[in-house]
Amino acid sequence: MDHQINRTNLFEKQQELQFSGSIHVRKSGKTISTEGFGYANRSDKIANQPHTRFSIASGSKIFTSIAICKLVEEGKLTFDTKIMDCLDIDFPHFDKDITIHHLLMHTSGVPDYFDEDEMDDYEMLWENVPMYRIRCVEDFLPMFQYEKMQDKVGSPFEYNNTGFIILGLVIESVSGMNFTDYIEQNIFQTVGMIGSGYFSMDELPESTSIGYIEKPDGTWKSNIYSLPAKGGPDGGAYVTATDMGIFWEALMNGKLLSEDMTRLLLTPQENVVEDIFYGYGGYMESNEQGVVKYIQMGYDPGVNYRAVYYPDQDLTIIVCSNHSEGAYEMLKEVERLIVNN
Repeated sequence: MDHQINRTNLFEKQQELQFSGSIHVRKSGKTISTEGFGYANRSDKIANQPHTRFSIASGSKIFTSIAICKLVEEGKLTFDTKIMDCLDIDFPHFDKDITIHHLLMHTSGVPDYFDEDEMDDYEMLWENVPMYRIRCVEDFLPMFQYEKMQDKVGSPFEYNNTGFIILGLVIESVSGMNFTDYIEQNIFQTVGMIGSGYFSMDELPESTSIGYIEKPDGTWKSNIYSLPAKGGPDGGAYVTATDMGIFWEALMNGKLLSEDMTRLLLTPQENVVEDIFYGYGGYMESNEQGVVKYIQMGYDPGVNYRAVYYPDQDLTIIVCSNHSEGAYEMLKEVERLIVNN
């Protein structure tokens, strides 16, 4: 297999899509390709670079999962721990039997604060709750704390953001640390993700892209009024594409979890559809021979993220975008150029 990318084809696809973002391809510790496209700041014509930071929305749920696994390894939790036993927060309508496992696997039945069956626009959430007030995990509580269960505990897989907010509350309660501090210290700093962090949208550091939403007339607006002021356990970390390549390499080399816990994190558990499964670490494509690839995705207004890791090839492909669309198509083009040849 030729692990080189035809840059002409890649740039043609970028032009076709008008893709804005960054791509990083890494194999066995070696960078195959790192590219930036479009603008991190459209007003000032500041270009996206390989070191540009991007929000990755739900792509950062895996950090929450790893934090839980670390606390389990330390003996501070088990996957069967009930949330009522580790949180001093009143959820009057929640089932008392909801466990950490249920939350990780999206089978808890808790009410999703962003129910995609009820609304198709994330911006609608902030009509009643000002997004500038959402800056820590507890700030999400009014959006679901007193709601009734969405389904029975142990119900089939149904993607759920609230479950990860609750996991963040558990991490804070058990570790005694602020959630974002815990992730930055125990994951980002541990593996050398020097460009990554949880940043407030009104206090972004240098080399951070602004998310853009295309308006019906073809002009653009930023997403500053479309997302929580600061991300949390269900999404919203800022990373560089290179850092995510470093992350996957570190995870697979045992720098974050023990060999047994890493294996458990990456084991298929719930069948989502056909050959797509879900485990503690997120989505994965699997067949009779085992996992073909691990899949990360994140979507928010002005944010689009896709990444895959092929364990048999030790191949990572990361695509970050500061537009609402385009990452999936660019990922597929890279796969076509490097994996499927």
